[in-house]
Amino acid sequence: MTIALLAAATACAAHADAISPAGLKAIGTIDVRFQSYNIEMVEVTGGRFWKPYPRTARAFDERNRYSARPPTDLANARLRLLAAALSPAYLRVSGTWANATFFAETPGEPPPGFNSLLSRAQWRGVVEFARAVDAEIVTSFAISPGSRDAIGVWRPDQAQQLIDTTRALGGRIAAAEFMNEPTLAAKNGTPAGYDAIAYGRDFKVFRDWMRRAAPDTLILGPGSVGDAPFRSGSGITTRELLAASGPGVDRFSYHHYNTISPRCSGHDDPAQALSEHWLARPEATLRTYQALRDAFEPGKPIWLTETADAACGGSRWDQTFLDTFRYLDQLGRLARAGVQVVMHNTLAASDYGLLDETTFRPRPSYWAALLWHRLMGTIVLDAGKAAPRDLHLYAHCHPAMAGAVSLLAINTSRRTSRALTLSDSAERYTLHAARLQGTMVQLNGKRLALTADGRLPRLEARATPAGAVQLAPTTITFLVFPNAANPACLPRRSAL
Repeated sequence: MTIALLAAATACAAHADAISPAGLKAIGTIDVRFQSYNIEMVEVTGGRFWKPYPRTARAFDERNRYSARPPTDLANARLRLLAAALSPAYLRVSGTWANATFFAETPGEPPPGFNSLLSRAQWRGVVEFARAVDAEIVTSFAISPGSRDAIGVWRPDQAQQLIDTTRALGGRIAAAEFMNEPTLAAKNGTPAGYDAIAYGRDFKVFRDWMRRAAPDTLILGPGSVGDAPFRSGSGITTRELLAASGPGVDRFSYHHYNTISPRCSGHDDPAQALSEHWLARPEATLRTYQALRDAFEPGKPIWLTETADAACGGSRWDQTFLDTFRYLDQLGRLARAGVQVVMHNTLAASDYGLLDETTFRPRPSYWAALLWHRLMGTIVLDAGKAAPRDLHLYAHCHPAMAGAVSLLAINTSRRTSRALTLSDSAERYTLHAARLQGTMVQLNGKRLALTADGRLPRLEARATPAGAVQLAPTTITFLVFPNAANPACLPRRSAL
């Protein structure tokens, strides 16, 4: 069904919101690598990761949530092509498995106190992948019992080897967290009885070592997940961690998932996926961490270093068009709120991957990511708020056209078309799908897919004149105004 037919099939839209792109005011900026992604450490080493959902039954046995997987082929031409199309970006190689991964020059079995082994050849694959796709490496280090001295204090020798090897391979680690998700320390590989006091002691060792060993690497932290209103039940809160460790991060980092997947006893209701309650969850979590940042690390930029719809590999519908609404709305909300970097988990693993993990073919959210990358620049504009709650508007300067403005309009209504009144002509890119929980997505009525020779297709805009424009139900539209001449989007002349 075409966009025009979709619009005609709905009830008359509510009053049209007026959009004058030339007058939109700048409200902030984001990192040029704002839109980034994770490749889990277990993808690099191979090992037991989140098991695929059964094809024939809805029930999932959470006692059997993992299955073996080989290392991801980071030299794969398609994977590199599609990752490069989202660059520049940050590539975070971390996750729960990184907390107990031993680095060694050669393959083999991990020594006692570690659960897996990362070889030099495997890490070379990460460094070469990052170089090939213009990604800066972000990571965290092993903190399991094997990385500690006789009295249980963390030692940096394993981390030092990883940094030295990265340099020897011609790469660099742009930023690092001490460990992955210390608020879940009891479940994430730390010694028995590990608490906030032990974390504070270890973080100070880590901070002082980093300042000496890698002064050009940004220290991220604390990398928490599960604070109020989504308490982890681990007995360690971010407030306790920060009070014990004292100041010392360059960027304040945190993690966020809207929920937990059925693999970990969660329940994810797709009927709520387009509701304001659901889409507002990332902003609610951000407010929690902003308050903690202001109390303990005032003024430090905020990075969201791991996020997706559902933790533990994602829910069944995360690979469908339905989750694309959350993906883009989260980027829009957090950019507007001042978050500098958002790292999606993952690029190509499990149900929350932007790419299918076996074929590396794009899922709907990848196409959305590609449009965001090409159309939404680093200068954030105030798009105001649309009258209906189910129409979400976000605006940025265009990344490549001086003076141009890009507007992202997300209509989350399942039944009602919405309208905008444009003061100028625009180039329109509308994403829609015949089935919300389907994996096929269309751009301006044409199915998006790789070409026969495996290349990205042309993302062709539809010319749209000034005046009223209709936004069909459950569609996502980017409008580019090349002639806006918005002062905030024009190059600034340097002072003489």
